[in-house]
Amino acid sequence: MTTREFKNGSTPTVLLVHGAFTDASSWAGVIAELQAAGIPVIAVANPLRGLATDAPYLAGVAAAIDGPVLLAGHSYGGVVITQAGAQAGNVVGLIYVTAFALEEGESVLDLAGRFPDSLLGQALRPAAFRTGDGQEAMELYLRTDRFASVFAADLPERLTSVVAAAQRPIAAVAFEESSPGASWKTLPSWYVVATADQAIHPAAQRFMAERAGADTIEVDGSHAITLSQPAAVAGHIRTAAAQAVKNVTRS
Repeated sequence: MTTREFKNGSTPTVLLVHGAFTDASSWAGVIAELQAAGIPVIAVANPLRGLATDAPYLAGVAAAIDGPVLLAGHSYGGVVITQAGAQAGNVVGLIYVTAFALEEGESVLDLAGRFPDSLLGQALRPAAFRTGDGQEAMELYLRTDRFASVFAADLPERLTSVVAAAQRPIAAVAFEESSPGASWKTLPSWYVVATADQAIHPAAQRFMAERAGADTIEVDGSHAITLSQPAAVAGHIRTAAAQAVKNVTRS
């Protein structure tokens, strides 16, 4: 990875990376808040096919941006930003929003297994799909009758039903893969803990945030915190952006 230098005061572009069972529209409220604050922002379509696909894709998007980049990941998106942060030389920080900040050699299943069970496992619905080479593989959805309780308990019922119907599945392998590295060891990081999360246990979130040495806030919200508490999430992203401006060096 080649590290770039930036003009003093360069405002970072924030790349928002969604996780499993949702899409880039889950960041809509956060995007509006950041745009109002004058922060350039892009919500990326995460492929959700596993690290071998997802991390290089995100790194390519980041590397194409002329200037510093902050990566913000929700849920499984945290796994992706942790790897992409080591692959694009203009990434200056990582923001985890109730997200997985894995250690090298650790998988989502490994980390989750160390903490009290969430409601996620029993709510998963597997489905077969064909890969590009014609092989059969498995992907995972959330059961629609469990979507609200697991993912979005603090959203209005009408909105929750729409989000559940539009959910994007994740390849099962994405939860099983070991992380090849941990870029939070070399990049500054921030974390938003969702204290009412029923998908990633709050104790797991606090553990990962502390392990990464992240600047952390806690917000009373569900796993869908980007939708239910966009102002709070955007506020912490603004904090990260302000700190990143101070950290970039003059070219």
